[in-house]
Amino acid sequence: MNLFSDKDFKYIKGIGEKRAASYNKLGIYRPIDLLNHLPRKYIDFTKPYTIENAPIGEAAPIIATVSSKGGEQKIRKNFSVFKVNVVSVSAKLVITFFNTAYTVSGLQVGEEYIFYGKIEDGLISKEMHSPEVYSITEKGKLFPVYPATLGLSSKMIGSNIKSLLNIIDSESLPLLKENLPLDTINKYNLCDRITAYKNVHFPTSQKDIETGRNRLIFEELLCFSIALTRMRNKKSKIKSIPMKNISIDKFWETLPFSPTNDQRKAVYSAIDDMCKPSPMSRLIEGDVGSGKTIVAAAVCYFAHLNGYSSALMAPTEILAEQHYKGLCGYFEKLGVRLALLTGSTTAKNKKIIKEQLANGEIDICIGTHALLTDDVVFKNLGLVITDEQHRFGVSQRMGLSQKGDTVHILVMSATPIPRTLGLVLYGDMQISVIKELPKGRQPIETYFVDGSKRIRAYNYIKKHLDAGLQGYIICPLVEENEESVSNKFSAVTLYEDLKDDIFKNYTVGLLHGKMKPREKEQVMSDFAAHKIDLLIATTVIEVGIDVPNSAIIVIENAESFGLSQLHQLRGRVGRGSAKSTCILISDSKSDETKTRLKALKNNNDGFAIAEFDLQQRGPGDFFGMRQHGIPQLKIADLTQNSDIFEQAKNESEILIKTNNFAEKYTELNTRIEDMMNITSVL
Repeated sequence: MNLFSDKDFKYIKGIGEKRAASYNKLGIYRPIDLLNHLPRKYIDFTKPYTIENAPIGEAAPIIATVSSKGGEQKIRKNFSVFKVNVVSVSAKLVITFFNTAYTVSGLQVGEEYIFYGKIEDGLISKEMHSPEVYSITEKGKLFPVYPATLGLSSKMIGSNIKSLLNIIDSESLPLLKENLPLDTINKYNLCDRITAYKNVHFPTSQKDIETGRNRLIFEELLCFSIALTRMRNKKSKIKSIPMKNISIDKFWETLPFSPTNDQRKAVYSAIDDMCKPSPMSRLIEGDVGSGKTIVAAAVCYFAHLNGYSSALMAPTEILAEQHYKGLCGYFEKLGVRLALLTGSTTAKNKKIIKEQLANGEIDICIGTHALLTDDVVFKNLGLVITDEQHRFGVSQRMGLSQKGDTVHILVMSATPIPRTLGLVLYGDMQISVIKELPKGRQPIETYFVDGSKRIRAYNYIKKHLDAGLQGYIICPLVEENEESVSNKFSAVTLYEDLKDDIFKNYTVGLLHGKMKPREKEQVMSDFAAHKIDLLIATTVIEVGIDVPNSAIIVIENAESFGLSQLHQLRGRVGRGSAKSTCILISDSKSDETKTRLKALKNNNDGFAIAEFDLQQRGPGDFFGMRQHGIPQLKIADLTQNSDIFEQAKNESEILIKTNNFAEKYTELNTRIEDMMNITSVL
């Protein structure tokens, strides 16, 4: 059996084709994937309860003996109930099973079992509903509970993993060969590989779990670090013609303001990259309103001075148009020729722009996905900039960069990414961070209130509108019937309720994702031109609206959004000189929600908020990590295992310098290549 082969997977005892299909839903295709599907928790059978001392209302393991079983009671079609009486010492418990004839038939009167479930106080005796049933032989163990799916229970997964480990044990040559150097194992006090898998799947103590997980986490992070280094090295081997280090002082002199130190540093880091014999691959990461467009403009100007054209791709037409207007303002005195190409560009203008691009008559072309069509040809494309990269897939970004020969890549993101996660999302890129805000930007005052203060919040909006400013109200839903949860606000309903009532003396606009692109563009243009005083919208405004006159935003059902998303929404105000306010409204009683929203209330630093958000909810598939082409982590969690990551990173730097690495560390190299190959397929 080959652990890395999907062909062998369905032949593991107890799996077969049907169950293999269920495993596929969990991302498990091969034996090694099954071994790396670790338990999400463990049920502690080392100290099981009796009925007498079991906690009420909490899931717990109970040891009891079956005293009697009732027959099947048909409640309705396809719904049966079974009653089982169990006893321990002097107490009895009535267990009710639903539609589980197979489980009940397996229980033998007079036999002892472990029942895992919640005990509740009944009218006559204690009761338990639909517990999991385990053999008494599991007593003294820590029983693994796995992430499961329809048609595949946690117990089935555990049984299949046991079969797989038995196969590995019975082979004359172990299939889980050690892949870490002995020196590394000793240096970091790690257990061997096979012991690690046995410890995490079938532990006898908490120490077993810790020892096994530490080994597997270290191994994965070591492979991850080496994989990232290989990706960087592969990019560095791609050769390009270095640009000449021409001064861009003329660009700085035309600006009506002084750039921040962070902006200048980001620009010159990019210029330094472009003067090297390998293409630039750099991320410009800046908080809301930090002025990333200036960096993009300066780098485009540098490419222009070297005789190259640039392309800037944005995810929405409104954002592309804002970039175009902004860059036109910077370049009007410098003789740099710009064009805007989007889906809304007329057929006549599209034809003209495409001809000019092909002839080299346009220096910088700003656009949306319209830049990706085959008939868009650049004469001498040297720089590609993508804004809000996580909104584009790998194929889209690659498609644009392939319109030139070894072009330089600059990525901009207004979504603050914690350092550890940045290593995952952009591990093969250099990163510039802009934290310093331009002069004149004021921190946004943030308030967190419940629904009883809603009318006060709306009246506060009116004060701003009366002063000639503009505002937003954000809702989590477009329409009421989107979700069964009725206490969430919808933009359509709120718009209908407010425009003829409390805001009847103002111009109120509606914006949501279900509107046609032209309609959305028109509403956003009207808002930017102050034809609309108050915009009621969904998160469609999260990226792409820069209206300096907007000074207040109210976010309904604030508990429905992630902290980083709330920070982005809040960033729609505070873009001008007026004092700005964000009001978060939530009636959630959850302590966790209150803690999250208070964290936003007390902090304007997007990076600190992102760190807090990541710690609270974990990395998950942050921005869709798969689309970034970076190796996936199955076991490690960078928010929890940063200390192990530092160790693994340091060790990777030592090992990667080894001569003939692939030959000397065959098993480790196989693991690394597998990690990279999986990524390239996704």
